[in-house]
Amino acid sequence: MHRRILQLGAVVGVVGALGGCQVLKTPPPVQTYRFGLPAELPAVGDNPSTTTVAIRRIEFPTASGSDRILGVTGTETAYIGGARWVSPASTLFDESLKAAFATRADRIRVLDRREPGASPLVLQVSISTFEARYSAPGAAPDVVISARGLLRSTQGQGRTIERVFTVTQPAAENRVSAIVDAFDTATRDINTQIADWTIQSAK
Repeated sequence: MHRRILQLGAVVGVVGALGGCQVLKTPPPVQTYRFGLPAELPAVGDNPSTTTVAIRRIEFPTASGSDRILGVTGTETAYIGGARWVSPASTLFDESLKAAFATRADRIRVLDRREPGASPLVLQVSISTFEARYSAPGAAPDVVISARGLLRSTQGQGRTIERVFTVTQPAAENRVSAIVDAFDTATRDINTQIADWTIQSAK
């Protein structure tokens, strides 16, 4: 994988001698990024929908659910060096999903996890893939996100339906900023699909 972008393992500090003194070199700076949220979060309208959905905490793979950005080339995995998510990826994805529903508050409303009462719909989203996938070392990667949505009705016979969503978003180039942009676009895309599917299924 391209050495300018990816690094394996932990960064090791190097101790050198300067004028007879041991000096620890300054570690390279780490830039933080976020993804999945619109520039401005939508405000709840005057006529929010009476249909509600409770969203369970999103399930994420251990390798990609933290604040590190996962890259994959074939069977090899590595984290993008010098870059981190500002919060764990699982947290940012959860916020993005809620924002997707917030833009549709006139059709469905997310029941806050601290809000009392039961919702007629319960949505569980499980992420199976959240990575920058390289076809070859040094190539511009594709960001791939796959999610399984499980929607359960708590009324009547308690019907449950499910669907698998997959989005592939090419990065414009093999640069951190371009890869982050691809994660941002792909996350908003897949969460829009999940929100629209939930609304359609609720009918």
